[in-house]
Amino acid sequence: MSTTTGTIPAVRTAPTRPAAPARRVAVRPVPAPVARPGSAPAPAAPVRPGADRIPGTGGREAGFRRDPLRIAARLSPLLGLGLSIALVVWGLDTGVLRSLTNLQAFIDSLGAWGPLAFFVVSAASVVFPIVPGGLLVIAGPVLFGAVEGTVLNYLAVCSGSLLNFLIARHVGLGLIERMFRPRTVEKFLGWTRSAHFTRAFALAIALPVAPDDLLCYIAGTTRMTWRTYVAIILLCKPWALIAYGLGVSALLLRFLPW
Repeated sequence: MSTTTGTIPAVRTAPTRPAAPARRVAVRPVPAPVARPGSAPAPAAPVRPGADRIPGTGGREAGFRRDPLRIAARLSPLLGLGLSIALVVWGLDTGVLRSLTNLQAFIDSLGAWGPLAFFVVSAASVVFPIVPGGLLVIAGPVLFGAVEGTVLNYLAVCSGSLLNFLIARHVGLGLIERMFRPRTVEKFLGWTRSAHFTRAFALAIALPVAPDDLLCYIAGTTRMTWRTYVAIILLCKPWALIAYGLGVSALLLRFLPW
């Protein structure tokens, strides 16, 4: 039995089409949720210290000029200076300041209240700038004599300086930035980053050229121990008081027509 085999027809395949390029899907930013009336606001992110500083303003913070403490710190020296001028005018009018003898006689008439009032005002001026401290340091030897006036200056200034350290240690840097100019605070804060800050602080206290009140506050924000600070104040303060208080008061008494 014979079989006849024919040719097998070829199977044609459909031509493949090139794949279409993938379409780019534009991603639209998701709008921030709008708070509905009556809904509780979302909790705000914690603010880092110093994040509210305004750049380009030398460290000043928003609303810094309206701070009552800063305004009082700026106006109190002017108020104290005006009070000092008023006392000078009163002293010239009453004859108390006509001569050194009249002035010392008036101070002696006050008894213990005179040195006590001078001590309180001097110590308070170190903590808060009520009266320019330089005027009181000069006034001490003039009012009470070279020895007693220098001792009063020493006790008052040391007491105020110790209070500055305690206040800064318990309150922190925020109070200092409110009382003093931010640029000045930032300048002397750079001293604290040095390994020789203790030596620099002691030298500044001994010389009457640095803002001792501000430095005492800043020292309270560092790791300086209470014992080291007290030793620096008690041992270094007399030299500045002697050089400035006795020196300037001696020149003042020499050139005044008394």
